[in-house]
Amino acid sequence: MEIFINNYLVPKYSSMAAIKQHDFVEIEYTGTIKEDNTIFDTTEEKVAKEHGAYDEHADYSPAVICIGEHNILKSLDEKMIGKEAGKEYTFDLSPEEAFGRKDAKLIQMIPSNKFRQQKIQPVPGLQLNIDGMFGIVRTVSGGRCYVDFNHPLAGKGIVYKVKINRIVEDNKEKLNSLLKLHLQMKDANIELNGENAKIETKAELPKPVQEEFRKIANHTVPAVKNVEFSKKA
Repeated sequence: MEIFINNYLVPKYSSMAAIKQHDFVEIEYTGTIKEDNTIFDTTEEKVAKEHGAYDEHADYSPAVICIGEHNILKSLDEKMIGKEAGKEYTFDLSPEEAFGRKDAKLIQMIPSNKFRQQKIQPVPGLQLNIDGMFGIVRTVSGGRCYVDFNHPLAGKGIVYKVKINRIVEDNKEKLNSLLKLHLQMKDANIELNGENAKIETKAELPKPVQEEFRKIANHTVPAVKNVEFSKKA
């Protein structure tokens, strides 16, 4: 429906549009553990500092994600479909919807001397990366360590407060968000000419990485048919 005020057409802003699969949206969010209201994730620096969750290496700014691509928790992603841009929502997620139930099989016993051989002193709470798996030492006794490879939030219900700022329409901004999400890259130069995109990066990207990014871009930004990479001079 078109609305006229004093004979002027009032534009239809995307801020009132319902979110659809493959929409790019800019969001701000804060995640808390339901049982004690501890904040474990937020895009707001002020909130992080006020609740003792500040990380100087974190990027506190609105995030641009592609709905349906599971750039965030799958269940949270799915719950955003049909919601309106320009509004704030609270999503209550069960453990199954969040990070799953705890799996006893993922709590493993490792002899303490295995750590000491690598000059690591095992203590409860120590965070480790063993063969690509993240684990936390839970107990140390009698020469044995029990390491929990469950997600740190497994078994916990969580609550996300999400503000959907807007639907992103600009293809260059979409590509920028994909570079940040998939390559952790924030300083690339992008030139768009119709369906062609040229991306200039500080470091030369391996060919397989370039090809994988092209597939992601073609899938999520179909208006951009060709993506070429080059290294900054």
